[in-house]
Amino acid sequence: MVLLHGFLESATMWKSLLPKLSQKYFVITIDLPGHGKSGVVSEIHTMELMAEVVDEILQKLQISSATFLGHSMGGYVTLAYADMFSEKVDKLILLNSTPAADSEERKANRDRALKVVDQNLQAYISMAIGNLFAESSRERFATEIEALKREAYSFPVEGIKAAIKGMRDREDRTEILKNFEKEKYMILAEEDPILPVLEAKQLAMRCNCNAKIIEGGHMSLIENQGLIIEYLLLIG
Repeated sequence: MVLLHGFLESATMWKSLLPKLSQKYFVITIDLPGHGKSGVVSEIHTMELMAEVVDEILQKLQISSATFLGHSMGGYVTLAYADMFSEKVDKLILLNSTPAADSEERKANRDRALKVVDQNLQAYISMAIGNLFAESSRERFATEIEALKREAYSFPVEGIKAAIKGMRDREDRTEILKNFEKEKYMILAEEDPILPVLEAKQLAMRCNCNAKIIEGGHMSLIENQGLIIEYLLLIG
């Protein structure tokens, strides 16, 4: 199982899941370009470029196919990978993610974010990470939110901007997901402030995806971890 983290995250996101998942899977976690310990490789980290990086790693590990789980931006990379290397994807799982491209409003928000990053990187990271959690759970997970912020503060500014540009410019891959003939799942959260659950549920139905709706926000990996682990073990 290949685990691909989201924007402003790293492979450390999965650390607490590994003991359980490793009982069933050979688990691979990757720091996507510009995140964690991975360097910046381009002015724009397109989803295709990141998918190619993932494929190079799997080739070096001599892994011919795997189940892919992508959280948020990691889901966009997973879909790009399925588009480019469909024969290497056994099962596909999107966690708080969507096959849809950014709306024009969302693209404009990305452009504004690029300016804020240049003006005050720490303020941007603090706001962006806090806003990923459901309002009802921010106080309960204050320690986890601060840990995420501290790690993201260490990421290179050019890597953060490269990812924002890549997400802004990504292709709509709704048809790719719809036409993917193997097992596919979307794990959605009721209070996701980034991905409205009703809109995501409609996409899941359109793409013939198995949809699981759970409590939490965009960071349901933290907000509802026990249920996600249970579901991933069931999927396998």
